[in-house]
Amino acid sequence: MYKNVLQNIDNIAIWPVVSFVIFFLFFLCLLWYVFTADRKFIDKMKNLPVEATDDDTISNTSNV
Repeated sequence: MYKNVLQNIDNIAIWPVVSFVIFFLFFLCLLWYVFTADRKFIDKMKNLPVEATDDDTISNTSNV
């Protein structure tokens, strides 16, 4: 049943190509962001959970 429905849609063959192009562009943008990101910002975000003070921990648990 679904095979017949999809075969009746005009230009259905283009949509796999469009979805691949969108995925590929997203992947390239993500790679560009990873390789051009500021190392100081990455280190800051990486160490953020470790650098939490006791005051931060207490205030976060009281809001729950």
